[in-house]
Amino acid sequence: MLASRAVPGLAKALDSHHVLSPVLQTLVTHNQRPRRRRHLQTQSPSSTGQADRHNWHLDAAVAFDIDGVLVRGKRALEEGRRALRMLSGDNALSKRIPFVLMTNGGGVSEAAKAADISRMLDVEIDASQVVLSHSPMQALAARYSNDHVLIVGGVGHRCADIARAYGFCNVSTPNDVVAWRPSAWPFMRPPEERQLSDPNCKRNYTRDPFRAVLVLHDSFDFGRDLQIVTDVLRSRDATLGAEFINKQSVPLYLSNSDLIFSNDYPLPRFAQGAFHVCLRAMWDALTCGAPLEHTRFGKPFTVQYDFAERLLDQLALRAVPSVDVVQLQNRRRVYAIGDNPAADIAGANGAGWTSVLVRTGVFNGEPGTNDPANPATMVVDHVEDAVSWIIATELERMEQNTEEAPASAV
Repeated sequence: MLASRAVPGLAKALDSHHVLSPVLQTLVTHNQRPRRRRHLQTQSPSSTGQADRHNWHLDAAVAFDIDGVLVRGKRALEEGRRALRMLSGDNALSKRIPFVLMTNGGGVSEAAKAADISRMLDVEIDASQVVLSHSPMQALAARYSNDHVLIVGGVGHRCADIARAYGFCNVSTPNDVVAWRPSAWPFMRPPEERQLSDPNCKRNYTRDPFRAVLVLHDSFDFGRDLQIVTDVLRSRDATLGAEFINKQSVPLYLSNSDLIFSNDYPLPRFAQGAFHVCLRAMWDALTCGAPLEHTRFGKPFTVQYDFAERLLDQLALRAVPSVDVVQLQNRRRVYAIGDNPAADIAGANGAGWTSVLVRTGVFNGEPGTNDPANPATMVVDHVEDAVSWIIATELERMEQNTEEAPASAV
């Protein structure tokens, strides 16, 4: 295992036994008393731009993973509540720091996820602060707006509803296919009308070819979904009931490659990436090794971080409308806090962000260790320590900038 790597000058910010240094202890003392619920990041800017500028520290931003960082399953972590309060201005900077929630979870709308996390953490999170695994996939709607697409994953027709909200106007789900012809997957009861994406739509899939397959969330029936997805991908013209041609007929888009995730079960569980492994294995066996091309979204892929950066730009403009976004992008340091080295840390490192790994989820290395394959900039016990370290780092940056200002002016 590798030792934790810290930003220069703060290597001793956290010791290997998780004892806060005096600096960090000072930073978090304000967070020990109860606070009333507040709207953290989405308050409307005040009427005076200069006042807004003094209320915000825009040279930094934070991207939180959710599961294993702020919550575990349906249980909120107290450290998460305190960490978010710190970013709302309850810190040694006395300034608010923009943040987004960036998860490989999905299967709900951004607004629903924001409401759920707001309830769990007793804060107000806006939909504009949420990046789900499938959030950037809404850009595909410009290409497939009226084309027939297969939407896979999630509970019932929820992902179909999300796809329509993104702008996909012509969608079907595996349940819709089984309702049309139950023998397409005979190992389940035919779906009821309430489980269909559109009970009023009576399709004949032998005459209604697909143009793409989009996996928006975890499969809730691996067997059914593997069958229907492989049927679409290897049928001539992506038409169900047509002959199999054993080569890919339409594009495949995947929203989350995580093999495992953390919830309130004591050991990690299979995530959507496990479905991808099964799909590739089935495809290879059925087509004798024909290539299966696919486009992946979610962490650790660049598209996810580009999308999050755009949200952070928008949050900065809402906070300080007069801010020069181009200049801000050049000086802003984005910190990513996550528990999964293969997703959260690898993606943050690849995006040029500062990565902070916590031990409350997938990663459970001993104090003083780091992930050997995807080492983080800093490793801490939990998210409150992570935000404390970020505040301390930003204080040091501000001091350095103040010292360098006179020299640069000469």
